Amino acid sequence: MTCDEKYKELTELYQLVTLLADKNDCQTIRLRHRQLGRDLILHRLPKPCRAYEILCGLRCSQLPAVYETFTLTDGMLVLEEYIDGLTVAQIAETGRYRRAGALHVMREVCAGLSVLHQNGVVHRDVKPENVMIGASGRVVLLDFNASRSLSQRSRDTVVMGTVGFAPPEQLGIAQSDARTDIYAAGVMLNVLLTGKHPTEQLAPGRYGRIVRKCTAINPNDQTESTLLAA
Repeated sequence: MTCDEKYKELTELYQLVTLLADKNDCQTIRLRHRQLGRDLILHRLPKPCRAYEILCGLRCSQLPAVYETFTLTDGMLVLEEYIDGLTVAQIAETGRYRRAGALHVMREVCAGLSVLHQNGVVHRDVKPENVMIGASGRVVLLDFNASRSLSQRSRDTVVMGTVGFAPPEQLGIAQSDARTDIYAAGVMLNVLLTGKHPTEQLAPGRYGRIVRKCTAINPNDQTESTLLAA
């Protein structure tokens, strides 16, 4: 079965609300159950993504619930929880986060990353645009299209992630692993506290030291615990 055929089958139960994103051959679509009126997200991917299959069996407050995945002849469809809220990037447009708010967001992001890493998944695109604050204040890490499974033996062959948040290993210098996400989380913490990349302005005091630790050029010098304890 193709993605088009499966999507047509799904539209018997769900109606299209809006196309949320369409980039790099990946689509993110908001659907609504025709009878229940419940919204969810449909991801359409050009190839299977092991991370979504792993997420399908996980339940973590800081990660979206993945209800079902369909591996098809020309890609993958993923049904995921819809979260009503704003991204951290949208909230930050009104001004820099206060320190307490920034630390709360980063602790929640790191809690989600810890669960991913324990289950062998690297996100590879941690940034304010991929963190949602739900209406209830829930912090959720989204968008696993760039993620990879640590069980994959192949090396990174395609540059993934976002410029400024991607560490050297994602630019083809070395293999990405859990430390890749630690680097990006350190950059994100600095951006929330200062509005700037750490190469432009480093956060003051202990938070600057934490950012430096997370963004160390040598991945072996990076540590997730420094962010969790911030």
